[in-house]
Amino acid sequence: AYRRFYTDGEASRMYGGPLSESGAWARLASDLGTWHLGEVGVWAIERADDGETVGVCGFWQGRGWPRELTWWLLPEARGQGLALEASKAVLRQAYDGFGWTSVETYMTDDNHAARALVLRLGGEKIGRPVFPDGEARDLYRLPRSMELVRSRGPDA
Repeated sequence: AYRRFYTDGEASRMYGGPLSESGAWARLASDLGTWHLGEVGVWAIERADDGETVGVCGFWQGRGWPRELTWWLLPEARGQGLALEASKAVLRQAYDGFGWTSVETYMTDDNHAARALVLRLGGEKIGRPVFPDGEARDLYRLPRSMELVRSRGPDA
């Protein structure tokens, strides 16, 4: 899934793509390594019918960056509610499993699909900081209470 996602320029444009096959491999290795180095990482999103990995959801924290909820899906897996379902599970793990008191996420201004999902998750805009790459982004806090989560329609 990493190779397919990151070598597809359109699919991965919000995530630094396209990458070469070796770049996609490096991204996979990096995501696996973050569990050991930063105590955060991503889980695979698998289709229920055939078990195929079609994306990831979890947490990312680059050096100097704030920890964030993140996800990506292969194009054919979008619009089926998978990112919403996975994000809810990851939020439960963060709050109930890890004991975190806050979960945040951010996205570029042109990532409309991510913003729509964050709003469906009950995200509240809490600021617009400038990040280590020099770009300002909207920063959202995601709620602990699942009663606040709005599950309207399929995800992007």
